[in-house]
Amino acid sequence: MKKVNAFPKIWFFDMEGTLLKKDHSLDNGKVAPSAWTVLAKELGQECYEEEEATKDKWLRGEYRGYLDWMRETVEIHKKYGLTKAQLDKVTSKSELHDGAHELFEYIRKNDGITVLISGGFKELANKVQKDLNINHAFSACEYFFDENGNLEFYNLLPSDNEGKATFMKLITREYGVDPMECVFVGDGKNDIYLANQVGLSIAFNAQKELVNVSTYSVNQHAGKESLLDIIKLLS
Repeated sequence: MKKVNAFPKIWFFDMEGTLLKKDHSLDNGKVAPSAWTVLAKELGQECYEEEEATKDKWLRGEYRGYLDWMRETVEIHKKYGLTKAQLDKVTSKSELHDGAHELFEYIRKNDGITVLISGGFKELANKVQKDLNINHAFSACEYFFDENGNLEFYNLLPSDNEGKATFMKLITREYGVDPMECVFVGDGKNDIYLANQVGLSIAFNAQKELVNVSTYSVNQHAGKESLLDIIKLLS
């Protein structure tokens, strides 16, 4: 495995499938598996089927952008009665990949800045940010619930696909760091926009579209994934 000479100043990470373990049974090749689908399944088979249909629409280019796709998906969740308890259940079941804590400790010891950019739920991003002491976190969907735990309102940010690169540029500008001095670690085809605009990109057990554009690829057996291999890559 080729070694990297200069330690990256800013580390950008995808969340689901990269820092968090993914449900391989949900990977049907459309988009990278995520908590969006896990939550839809929690709401029932009909909700799941409607959520799957939005993926097909996305792949056919029928949405103006990521916000429109999320908005329709959120309305599906609302239609099937999403509650705070159900979202909390999905969030609580999430697990970090082996080696996550060691990787982030390694980055901190080398004075690296860490940034999470996700097209997922803020509730999940909050948990991961706290667990790993991540410096900055951007996520796409924040739910607000009433006193009875029913979905009342939501906030959406375009922090996926092209939006991931936009948020990356915001952070590098704030720190005065060239994107070529940064690294990105991800696993989905939605990550190619960010991967193409930093100096070093690592495809972590990724979809082939990301592997094809990344500097390095870490490929491990399902159920044996470990972020420790990224430390080996940089050491």
